[in-house]
Amino acid sequence: MRGIPTRVAVVIVYTAAMCMNGLDSTIVGPALLTIARDFGEPVSAANTVEVAFLVALAVALPVAGWLGDRFGTKKVFLGALAVFTAASAACGLAQDLPALVLARVVQGIAGGLLTPVGMALLFRTFAPHERVKLSKVLIVPTALMPALGPPLGGFLTEHLSWHWLFFVNVPIGTAAVLLGLFGIREQVEGTDGPFDALGFVLATPALGLLTYALGFGPSHGWTSPAVAVSGLLGLALLGAAVLHLLRAGAPLLELTLLRDRVFASATVLALLTSAGLMGVLFAFPLLYQAALGASALDAGLSVFPEAVGLMLASQAVDRLLPKLGPRLLAAPALALATAVFATLAVPGVAENAWAVRALMFCIGLVLGTAVLTVQIAGFADVPPPAMGQAMGLFTIVRTLGGALGIAAVAAVIAAGGSGPHDAATPGPYRWAIASTAALVALGGFVALRLPKEAPAPPPFDDEVEETSAAAA
Repeated sequence: MRGIPTRVAVVIVYTAAMCMNGLDSTIVGPALLTIARDFGEPVSAANTVEVAFLVALAVALPVAGWLGDRFGTKKVFLGALAVFTAASAACGLAQDLPALVLARVVQGIAGGLLTPVGMALLFRTFAPHERVKLSKVLIVPTALMPALGPPLGGFLTEHLSWHWLFFVNVPIGTAAVLLGLFGIREQVEGTDGPFDALGFVLATPALGLLTYALGFGPSHGWTSPAVAVSGLLGLALLGAAVLHLLRAGAPLLELTLLRDRVFASATVLALLTSAGLMGVLFAFPLLYQAALGASALDAGLSVFPEAVGLMLASQAVDRLLPKLGPRLLAAPALALATAVFATLAVPGVAENAWAVRALMFCIGLVLGTAVLTVQIAGFADVPPPAMGQAMGLFTIVRTLGGALGIAAVAAVIAAGGSGPHDAATPGPYRWAIASTAALVALGGFVALRLPKEAPAPPPFDDEVEETSAAAA
C-alpha cells in the first residue's frame, strides 16, 4: 500500500467510500417489506429504517466541514468511514427492528460526514483544471450508485437475504480504511475562532426535523401532529440558523460563499437536479408496476439503463466541457433531460419496455452530463481553505433537494388519489413524473448563469490521466 501514489490512493478511497454511502441511500427500499415480515412489524414501521438513515445523515452535515478543517480531512474521513463500515456490519447482524434502526442512525451520521469531507479531500488534492479528467470517477458515487441501489437491493433480497444489503460494505470499507491510513496524507486547513455552538444548535435539529417531516409526510399525512410540528419547528429553526450564520464572525456554515455567482448557481442546480432525479427514481418504478403489473425487482431493473448512460456521461464531460464550457454544456443537457422526463409521463410509454429502457438511458446520459458539469464548474473558483465549508453547504442543499423531490412526488401521487404503494391507476404517477420534468426545466434556466469558459488546462496533465485510469 505504501507504494501507491497519494493522488491515486485519494481517488480509490474516495470512490469506494462514496459508492458505499450512495448505494445505502437507495438499496434498502426494495427490502422494506421483507424486513417488516421478518421482524413481524408493519411496513410503515419498517420505513423508519430509511427515514432514520436520512435524518441522521442530515443532522451530521452542518458540522462536517468544520470537523474536517479543525482535525484534518484524512482523520475525519477515515474515522467516519470506519464507523460507517462497523455500523453496516451491525445492520446486517440486527435481530430486531430497534437494533436495525439504531445501527442505521449511526451509519447515517457517519455518512453525513463522509460526503462533504471526502469531496473536500478530493478537490484539495486536484486543481480545478484537473477535475474534468476525474469526471469518470465523480459520476460513480454521485449518480451511478443511487441508480443501482433499487435493482441490486431487489436482487440481493430475493436471492440471498436482506442482511447482505449491509454485509457487502464490510470488506470494501475495511480495505478502503487500510489503504487510506497508509496512502493518504493529512490536510489541515485550520479554523478561525471557536466552534459555533449556537449555529450547531440551530442548524443541526433544523435539518433533522425537516428531513423527518419530508420522509414521513407523504405516508403519515402532512397534518399529522408529528409531521406538522417537525416541519414547522424545522422551518423556524432553519430561519433562525440562517440569520445567525450570516451575522456570526466564524459561522459553522459559511453562507457568504453563496455571494459567488457561479457557486450559488451550482448549489441551486444541485437542489433542482437532485430533486428531479430522486423524484423520478421514486415515481417511475411505481408507474411501471401500475402500467405493466411488474414485480418490485422488475421495476427496480427498469432504471438500470440509466446507469449505462451515466457512465457514458462521464466520458462526454471529459471531452466536451473543455471545448464548450459549462453554460453551453449544462443548459442544453437540462433541456434534453426535461424532454425525456416529460416523455416518461406520456400515456402508453411505460407500457413499452424498450421505450422505457431507451428513455432511462437518455436520462443517465443527459442529466449525468449536466450534474457533472455543474459539480466541476461550481467549485472552480473556490480556494482550498474554503473547500470544506463549500462542500458542506453544497452537500446539505443537494441532500435536502433529494428529500424534497421524493416528498413532492409522493404528495402529487397522494393528491391524485393514490398512495405511494397503491398501483391501481397510473394517472397520479404520470402527473408526479411530469412535476419532476418541471424541476429539471427550472434548472435549465439557472444553468444560463454558469460561466461560458471552462478552467484552462495546464500544458501537461498526464499525471491526472494516469490517476483517473488507475481509479477506474
